[in-house]
Amino acid sequence: MSEPRNPPSQDVLYGINAVKEAVRSRPVDHVLAREGASGRRLQEILSECRARNIPLRFVPRAALERVAGTVHHQDVVAVCSEKAYDDLEAVASSSSPALLVVLDSVEDPANLGAIVRTSVAAGASGVVVGERRAAGLSPAVARAAAGALEHVRIARVKNLVRALVELKEKGIWVYGFETGADKNYLELDYKLPCALVMGSEGHGLHRLVREACDQLAVIPLRGPVDSLNVSVATGIVLYEALRQRSGGRGT
Repeated sequence: MSEPRNPPSQDVLYGINAVKEAVRSRPVDHVLAREGASGRRLQEILSECRARNIPLRFVPRAALERVAGTVHHQDVVAVCSEKAYDDLEAVASSSSPALLVVLDSVEDPANLGAIVRTSVAAGASGVVVGERRAAGLSPAVARAAAGALEHVRIARVKNLVRALVELKEKGIWVYGFETGADKNYLELDYKLPCALVMGSEGHGLHRLVREACDQLAVIPLRGPVDSLNVSVATGIVLYEALRQRSGGRGT
């Protein structure tokens, strides 16, 4: 059997959760499964494909690895239409009050995927990323997001500083988070429409991005480490926002 090929305009997604949500949420050209593979979760995907008339192909492990580009495919790959980016206007107005996550030069796909998953779990309006020095949507991001990528709006902007100015013009408060800020992140008012700006672990927020923020805050650290993984920091702040918006009640 010849190896299946996919056009450049299509996405190749791999992993049980990523493929399952793609099958349910966007047009899928076909799904590849490893010959002889079994398991309840895989069978659920195959049944969903049959119910939706999505073509199924069963291929050897080596062919699946070539298409996925990794050995960590969990025996299933989906070839589907690309997930489109939303424009900033659509993301900013998708819920009220807005709760956006803005990423300044976060380049690791695993971090972006984890942030996407946490953003969906916490009910954020969407995620904003830059075009340069930043991870874009990819199979690795989809895998790390474990299906959540299908349930979030993501805007990709050419100029992150200009995007922050536009958000402020729409009445959205821009909060930046970095080591050394005077204000504690617990002191911010997240009940307001707000955008949470998170920088990379290596460089933090760029100067112009920092200057575009309305307020800067820090997540206090008590141990010997001097920073948090950006996906962890984003989760901490998002759930404080969720706590405040829930009236201080547990969720």
